[in-house]
Amino acid sequence: MIPSYIKLKNSNELSLRVDKLYELMKECKLCPRNCKAKRFEKRYGVCRSTEQIYVSSLMTHFGEETVLVGWNGSGTVFFTNCNLWCLYCQNYDISHLKNGEPVSVQQLAEAMLSLQQLGCHNINLVTPTHYVPMIVESLNIAAEKGLNIPIVYNCGGYESVETLKYLDGIIDIYMPDIKYSDNRNSKKYSGVKDYWDVARKAVIEMHRQVGDLKINNFGIAERGLLVRHLVLPNNISGSEKVLEFIANEVCIDTYVNIMDQYRPCFKAKFFPELNRRITESEYQYVLDYAESLGLHRGFGKYEKLLIT
Repeated sequence: MIPSYIKLKNSNELSLRVDKLYELMKECKLCPRNCKAKRFEKRYGVCRSTEQIYVSSLMTHFGEETVLVGWNGSGTVFFTNCNLWCLYCQNYDISHLKNGEPVSVQQLAEAMLSLQQLGCHNINLVTPTHYVPMIVESLNIAAEKGLNIPIVYNCGGYESVETLKYLDGIIDIYMPDIKYSDNRNSKKYSGVKDYWDVARKAVIEMHRQVGDLKINNFGIAERGLLVRHLVLPNNISGSEKVLEFIANEVCIDTYVNIMDQYRPCFKAKFFPELNRRITESEYQYVLDYAESLGLHRGFGKYEKLLIT
């Protein structure tokens, strides 16, 4: 399957999208915070970013979902900073403490090409939201030089539908988290008061663009939606409502990675309800509930069957 951005590049539409995305960043409204920061004037947005891209690492990653990793790995770009303020973030040194190095648009394009040359099955953009215009500009350069593997948009789910529409036909695989189904919890633990309302609209738009996850005969994802949901202790994530939304409002065939790897990090120690790992019974309950809704891709025994 030829990535859709190749068609946009050939028609010059990719260049036009770059211009439109930069326009959104002048007084920044790339993400739902709409903080209107003048990032081109070196003023930080809520994401603590200007127009300069910062990257923490570029790597062939084997720790992602099986359908992304394959046998050669996922070509992962970890961007610094984030539009969320999750106080339990496991990558807080990147998202909160800004550990990373500045890179140019040209350097990012060359990095994408290098990852492809290493045999990676995709380019996996981790926390890309606040750098979208520069990323698409880099992608345009890389596509001119031969980039032709799928692009994965690996995000926290707090996305602007307006920005996502400019990514239609550019992103091959959307991989959002759905962190909460309760805005009170999103405000308390991630610093956004409307996460649940925003994330639902964003995920529906992502699914409209790319549909359900398509996996080729070699077990590698080529296009579609892959949703992640991290189970938090004491049901802080509101897993039942998250799964009901996916099953009833997105699609019963949605590929859902229900994750059990939560551990207390960063400031979680100050919140007793977060200051422990989840129990086996908490995790199993969420798996069973997903199955009871008819969800059947990407988790539990279904993922094990795919691997074997």
